[in-house]
Amino acid sequence: MAPSRQFRAAALSAALCCLAAWPAATGQPESLHRRLYVASPGIRNYVEFGGIGVLVFDVDHGHRFVKRIPVPQIQQGEVVENVKGIAANALTDRLYVSTIRRLICLDLKSEKVLWSRASEEGCDRMALSPDGKVMYLPTLEKAFWHVIDALTGEVISKVSPDSGSHNTVFGPDGKWCYLAGLRSPLLTISDAEKHRSARVVGPFSAAIRPFTVNGSQTLCFVNVNELLGFEVGDIPTGTKLCRVEVAGFQKGTPKRHGCPSHGIGLTPDETELWLADAANQRMHVFDATVIPPRQKVSLPLREQPGWVTFSIDGRYAYPSTGEVFETSTKKQLTALADEEGRQVHSEKMLEIQLRGSDPIRTGDQFGSGRMERSPALR
Repeated sequence: MAPSRQFRAAALSAALCCLAAWPAATGQPESLHRRLYVASPGIRNYVEFGGIGVLVFDVDHGHRFVKRIPVPQIQQGEVVENVKGIAANALTDRLYVSTIRRLICLDLKSEKVLWSRASEEGCDRMALSPDGKVMYLPTLEKAFWHVIDALTGEVISKVSPDSGSHNTVFGPDGKWCYLAGLRSPLLTISDAEKHRSARVVGPFSAAIRPFTVNGSQTLCFVNVNELLGFEVGDIPTGTKLCRVEVAGFQKGTPKRHGCPSHGIGLTPDETELWLADAANQRMHVFDATVIPPRQKVSLPLREQPGWVTFSIDGRYAYPSTGEVFETSTKKQLTALADEEGRQVHSEKMLEIQLRGSDPIRTGDQFGSGRMERSPALR
């Protein structure tokens, strides 16, 4: 006797349920998800470029919008605070957002705010140690950096180069932290165990703006005021090696930052350096396997850029204007947009890889090199 239609439907439903549960039942690992976390407002306090919160995009599926994580502390009454930095660590399951007045810590799994610490001295673009336990948090263009217990938010020390504290990069081995201020042509290197200034690189030709460091911590690449281009420093000797000016373009007048090139990053394999050009609305790409780096190609953007970073594997480049470029072909693949279809622009973004809801690996807001030996020194 043939099974009834109702029986067949019930059997099919049961089979589908078993199939859905199969990975968990057999111990198969859940698939890896790559997400781009974008803090907003990440261009000053301009909410038209993505609203307020942390926006999450699916790297594996065309960088489509996934969700918005509320961060209510970004808005205080009627005042929306500029977001100044973003950082995360998979070992501690923490995500951090700084504004001009406070540091906010979220749990990456629950996506809830764990704590928020206001600072009378203000906050700027911070950096986390590789183990996620220590944060160097610059005050807002003042004399010093707070050294923070990243789990509790408590201040444990401070480093005072008196440089107009602004941008911060942790070396990949966790031994050194690099500190750049708006009022100094010197890049300060702090001993990240003793939390004190150890040495400097420079002087460069003007005050240092965004900068990056290669993985072996032998070279730094710095933006400086008034330069459409960058300068290169030798970290072991503390000397400036060379100055590189962008060919074929005039520096013009940027809308923001007062700096023609405010944004510089190395691809993780350190073969290329990407440079922001505000007035010309471009990213200029350089061959970084030689010193001085050689200009290769220039890519048009939809607005004036002020930052650039990369996916963990280096496949994608993310200028702050929201375009997504494939680094190998230099083709624009898409552009970030939120749930309302608004353009998303931000200078504060990074990739996080998750297995299920568990963070596995985190990228960085800086385009820092990840090679143990620089291709430029081979």
